Amino acid sequence: MRKEYLRYLRLQRGVSKNTLDAYARDLDKLLVFLEHEGKRVEDVQLSDLQSFAAGLHDIGIGARSQCRILSGIRSFYRFLVMDGYIDSDPTELLESPVLGEHLPEFLTPQEVDRLKASIDVSKPEGHRNRAIIEVLFSCGLRVSELVNLKWSQVYQEEMFLRILGKGSKERLVPISKLALQEIENYLPWRNSLKIKAGEEDYVFLNRRGAHLTRTMILIMLKEQASEAGIQKTISPHTLRHSFATALLEGGADLRVIQALLGHESIGTTEIYTHLSMQTLREEVLYHHPRNIMSTQ
Repeated sequence: MRKEYLRYLRLQRGVSKNTLDAYARDLDKLLVFLEHEGKRVEDVQLSDLQSFAAGLHDIGIGARSQCRILSGIRSFYRFLVMDGYIDSDPTELLESPVLGEHLPEFLTPQEVDRLKASIDVSKPEGHRNRAIIEVLFSCGLRVSELVNLKWSQVYQEEMFLRILGKGSKERLVPISKLALQEIENYLPWRNSLKIKAGEEDYVFLNRRGAHLTRTMILIMLKEQASEAGIQKTISPHTLRHSFATALLEGGADLRVIQALLGHESIGTTEIYTHLSMQTLREEVLYHHPRNIMSTQ
């Protein structure tokens, strides 16, 4: 059933390889638990799943990770019902831990400029790293979308990127003149590389002529944050969040931000709606009719 479920996710749900691997790892946690309990997958009851969930907490898995794992387990059992392996879904009443509000870190445009300014462009990868930061901030890409970005997806004259996102869904994302210029500055070094066969179409390469990994991007950003004196804990997602926050504070509609980020649900985008109290206060002061009248 494990094999059939993963095939269903890959072929019918169109999940990415990274997502598929995550589902497999989470499902394997349950399968190991059931093996120890002497239970078959199709005989599982709610009480078994509650014991499994309690075990996740006991071994120190955080609440957010617990929620992700249990979400995958629910998906697995919905598949078993749908394909007729079982008659009823034992996860229907399975509760996830309550999460407190979590607002990711974000950088202001000024902090992004500091991050870029901290890069030594005399080093081989200098202009490449500036281009990476600018593309992440200007386009709001996921790190997986950035490392897999190809020249065939870059439309320089039209100033758009054609992005293949989660579930193999395509979207068009505008790219700024500044981001295109940063890429242009990186090209002389890229063109000097001995590019590996099959890697020619990737935009961002390492010294060995192969496309980058997510870990490489994370390490680079943490090093540059330290160089720039930025105390926030940042990752590639921080720049994606900064992109959304800058748009929202600039007045962009939440539906537009949803489309640019490639979110299937508007609910996912709503985490980006945190505005500083100062911004909210200014909006009320300048736009509410009572305040407008009092200033006349």
